[in-house]
Amino acid sequence: MLMTLYEWGSLLLRWTHVITGIAWIGSSFYFMHLDASMRRTPAIPEGKGGEAWEVHGGGFYQVRKYLVAPDFLPEELTWHKWQSYSTWLSGFCLLLWVYYAQSSLLLIDPSVRELSPLAAFCIGVGGLAVGWLFYDYLCKSPIGNDDTRLAAIGFVFVVFMAWFFQQMFSARGAFIHTGALMATMMSANVFFIIIPNQHKVIAALKAGQEPDPALGKAAKQRSAHNNYLTLPVLFLMLSNHYPLTYSSPYAFVVVGAILIAGALIRVFYNERHAGRGDKWWTWVVAALLVWGAISISAYSSPAFRDAFDLGALEAPKTTDTVLASTVPPQVSDVLSRRCTVCHATTPVWQGINMPPKGILLDTPTNVARNAHEVLIQAVMTHAMPPNNVTEMTMDERHVLRDWLLKGEGRAAGGEATVKVAGR
Repeated sequence: MLMTLYEWGSLLLRWTHVITGIAWIGSSFYFMHLDASMRRTPAIPEGKGGEAWEVHGGGFYQVRKYLVAPDFLPEELTWHKWQSYSTWLSGFCLLLWVYYAQSSLLLIDPSVRELSPLAAFCIGVGGLAVGWLFYDYLCKSPIGNDDTRLAAIGFVFVVFMAWFFQQMFSARGAFIHTGALMATMMSANVFFIIIPNQHKVIAALKAGQEPDPALGKAAKQRSAHNNYLTLPVLFLMLSNHYPLTYSSPYAFVVVGAILIAGALIRVFYNERHAGRGDKWWTWVVAALLVWGAISISAYSSPAFRDAFDLGALEAPKTTDTVLASTVPPQVSDVLSRRCTVCHATTPVWQGINMPPKGILLDTPTNVARNAHEVLIQAVMTHAMPPNNVTEMTMDERHVLRDWLLKGEGRAAGGEATVKVAGR
């Protein structure tokens, strides 16, 4: 029952995160489009704003924008902030639920660095906090006055953080923390800069004062950053389902390629909506960058290197004999015959170049570290093997069940023992 509640909790948190993310990204893209679509109107002095006409749902909308503030304000204003806050809060809770609650399984990789769950938590959350503080400092420093220089330094910083997380965590954990860092920067922009600046503008207007144009300029700069980071963040959040993206020793280079490619795609649409023409070259460069990321993944794939006799890219991982001793021979035998065609360092199933989700079941040590996944996928449900393509029998599932549910199976990292009452 505990495992059932855990899985449902993960699903509900992910569902909430996706819904709030759609709302935030949708409003962000809409307002960037709206800004680019603004045209001059006699109702607003030149250089002070513009208007756009839109049609949707059978009706016509007249939208006006004031660069600083209008001469008056209505009784009610619609604030666009909770989409951002809800997305970050649900995402952080999901990070805690999935990666920190199971840090020994999904976050800590002893072959990368021996960490305690507490140390992993401090490094992960600390990295998010320090990342935001450094980025905020850059924006407020003289560097922030030059958008090109700021973008270049920000790019190097994010790639560096991707490399840093890769030296600390599992490949999958490093990628998700890089995405979480960028998402934290985006949401913190809303919470600490954009919304407070809007409040200051309104307060000045109500006091009969001239609002400081710098407040709107700073908010607009952070909003633009959010716009260009959106597509790379989405890529990194989805990547945990695709081991080829994050399993390479050069995964931080993949992050850099996707950062530029995603930003270029937004450049295309921003320019198009502003009526400055179609910059098709952005798609060409973005495609080349994505192809570069694909090439890095292929070059790092054990199956690819084996096929072209390139040799192993990394030295074999050491075996934890204590952890391996917790796996009975009959369990290893079942998984070897039914699961390792895919879940091995070099899968042999046609079309599978990397073990799905990075889960390895080819040695007793790897079996012990991934006992939780075996429990969920092959015992509590029969989701694996997919469509039972390797014909795992009920007797074989019972072998796994008896090992896992009788307290003989050790959870990931060899620290916690699976103790589930009943069968």
